[in-house]
Amino acid sequence: MKIRIISKWVCFCSVFISCKGQIKENLQENKIVGGGCEGCELMYIGIPENISTESTSNGWTEGRQKLMIVGKVYQRDGRTAAKDIIIYYWHTDENGLYSSKINTPKDAKEHGHLRGWVKSDENGNYRIKTSRPAHYPNENMAAHIHLSIKEPQIENEYFADLYFDDDSQYLQHKKKYGKADRAGTELLRVVIDNDIQIAEHNIILGLNIPNYPEYIKSLAKSGLNIGEDQPSFIPYHAFGPDKGTQTCPVCKYGRYHGIVYFVGNRPDWESIKKWLEFLELESEKRKKYLKVYFVYGNQQDYNKSDRQYELEKLGKELNIKNTALTFVPSFSDKGTEADLNNINPEAENTFIIYKHRVIVDKFLNLKATNENFELLSTALDKTKGEYFHLSEP
Repeated sequence: MKIRIISKWVCFCSVFISCKGQIKENLQENKIVGGGCEGCELMYIGIPENISTESTSNGWTEGRQKLMIVGKVYQRDGRTAAKDIIIYYWHTDENGLYSSKINTPKDAKEHGHLRGWVKSDENGNYRIKTSRPAHYPNENMAAHIHLSIKEPQIENEYFADLYFDDDSQYLQHKKKYGKADRAGTELLRVVIDNDIQIAEHNIILGLNIPNYPEYIKSLAKSGLNIGEDQPSFIPYHAFGPDKGTQTCPVCKYGRYHGIVYFVGNRPDWESIKKWLEFLELESEKRKKYLKVYFVYGNQQDYNKSDRQYELEKLGKELNIKNTALTFVPSFSDKGTEADLNNINPEAENTFIIYKHRVIVDKFLNLKATNENFELLSTALDKTKGEYFHLSEP
């Protein structure tokens, strides 16, 4: 969100807006979870005594473009559903203003009348029906929706801001402010159902939130977090549909499910062959709704021609038709941007499952067993969602 820094501690937004959610600067002195959220306290003004899992703002009926945000709230592991999480939202109207109405509480007018609350149910579900916000008038800033998240066990609320990946002003915003991905990806990617834009957005509590209570990881670190975007990178395609190119996986095949199967410095080729045979069958079964990539990143004795030949031979041996067999010089390579994946080259393997470019599950060091084959297949089924088959605008 746009801020004009007047001093180290004071920020003012444009006179047209109520832009309250920036991180306060000195986190060493400010230890509250989230780093502080100017304006988030307004979530308690007019808050209903009983909060539903679904909220419908006036924007749903009065706005130019209906928008439904639907998803789940998860604990920090990205898998465990989190219930009773209060999510307060507010955004601009179709003119880019935080306009109020006669029934808007006086002390909350700076958030406007397009505001509301949801509380996640026992399965983490929530749903917001509102309108798509417009850009601030005369401001070169991406349109966005503010969230304030309150967990029962944490004393204060913390903020997350959501932007739209099809907004022409988002890239400029990203270059200026970076990509925060607080409590999950900051990007909403919409699909169309008649006249309704639908954005599936899962919230991962504590993800990229300063001063959040420590999360103890049970697995070795490899890959980005569940809830973050699967990054664009350009591996060399040795075999498969895009052979001879450096096609970016999520750029070309980002809409539906994708599995990126990473193997680094510890290849077990018998296990790799079994995995590739299973993944090829899954790809055939799910057709256009699943794209599989094998990314080999062994940096030991790397030679591009040898690596190309090695994977071509493997593809022919296994009669691969759908799976992309690709390679990178190493998982720290910047030329192919493989480094953006944060893969541990010493892990036996890393499986990243994404949907609509967002990481929805991941697994490390899986043996090629029927039980683990079923684990991945189940993960794909579980993360489909009810809007999986809808098209983008």
